[in-house]
Amino acid sequence: MHTHTPYFARPVLLVIAHGSRDPRHAATVHSLVAEVRAQRPGLRVETAFLDFNIPSVSGVLESLAADGVRDVVALPLLLTRAFHAKTDIPAVLRAAPCGMRIRTADVLGPSPLLVSALERRLYEAGLTPADKPATGVVLASAGSTDPEATAVIAEIAREWRHTGWCAVRPAFASAGSPRTEDAVRELRALGCARVAVAPYVLAPGRLPDRIVRGATEAGADVLADVLGPAPEVARVLVERYETAGAAREPAAAGM
Repeated sequence: MHTHTPYFARPVLLVIAHGSRDPRHAATVHSLVAEVRAQRPGLRVETAFLDFNIPSVSGVLESLAADGVRDVVALPLLLTRAFHAKTDIPAVLRAAPCGMRIRTADVLGPSPLLVSALERRLYEAGLTPADKPATGVVLASAGSTDPEATAVIAEIAREWRHTGWCAVRPAFASAGSPRTEDAVRELRALGCARVAVAPYVLAPGRLPDRIVRGATEAGADVLADVLGPAPEVARVLVERYETAGAAREPAAAGM
């Protein structure tokens, strides 16, 4: 008979967010983590930040080690595999206390659940499924200098278009083009009767605010909220945790 590992015996989930000077960022991250805890009662979930906010990753790892925790799944709270996922987070995890076993989960995107969360936010902003054929959507991301990350955003837009929207265009708040305002105007010129902007970002901050300004400047009809603590996003975190936790145990840090 198949039995599930009790939650208390499972690795601790360490959610690693980027951090921001904007207090809305940390508040949204904590709301998302609260949703994860609600979906997985009994699972120990900790939150840490790479920059700007506390606690730091190293601080949380030291605290966990002091509590006797030896098994951790580190989950980058990122939508694409770019610089932070490839460089920053591995570097800070390599400095984990000796004897601590750390598995690193995959970043959140791409995932069909995230597309469901995007649609949830658009419907909360006033659209209905019946509006899709006449509505063009700007998939507005923060942007990255990493071509792999940029290609992923473009592919999500292409796939999402096939679910019934008039058109879907990617846009970037930094390090790429088009900008949100240019994508809105492009969809207008294409003939979409209505244009909506769906921020493909997890929490408010400087770059998400740039998306909002671009949408407003270009006269978008609908502006959705950030993904934030949508239940679908929390489900992705849980899926990534479960997959990483089931992986073969790595060597302990410092060995």
